Amino acid sequence: METVFEKIIKREIPAHIVYEDDVVLAFLDITQATKGHTLVVPKGAFPDIFSLPEDVAGHLFSVVTKLSKAIKKAFNPDGLNTLNNNGSFASQSVFHFHVHIIPRYIGDDFKNVLMVNHVSSLTKEDYLQTKDSIKAALL
Repeated sequence: METVFEKIIKREIPAHIVYEDDVVLAFLDITQATKGHTLVVPKGAFPDIFSLPEDVAGHLFSVVTKLSKAIKKAFNPDGLNTLNNNGSFASQSVFHFHVHIIPRYIGDDFKNVLMVNHVSSLTKEDYLQTKDSIKAALL
C-alpha cells in the first residue's frame, strides 16, 4: 500500500515543496510543529533506515544539511532538531523513511525527546561489550 509520502512524490497529494532532485524530495510538514518544519524523503519507497541504501542515505543527509542551513538563514531559529523514527515502537507513523528538520525557537511548545543518562550504572566492561558487539556486526 502506498504511503502518503509516495502520493506526495507522485503529486497525487499537494505539498509545499521546498527542494527536489532525482533522489529526494523535501516539503513542509503539514503539522508545522515550529515555523519551517520540513521533511526530507527519498523518492524510492524505503520503509526505514534499515532498508535505506547507503548511497541514498548519504545524499539525503547532505540535503538535510543544505536545508538546515537554508532554514537557519531564512528564520534564524535559536536551535534545530533533526529527527528520524524507525519502527512503530520508535514512534514511526509513516513507513517511508524521512527526516524531520525542526527549527527551535525560545518559548516554542515543541517537546524534546528525553534521553535517559545511564552513565552511573554502567561499567567499563559494559561499554567494551557494547562496542565489541557493534564492531562485530560491521564485519
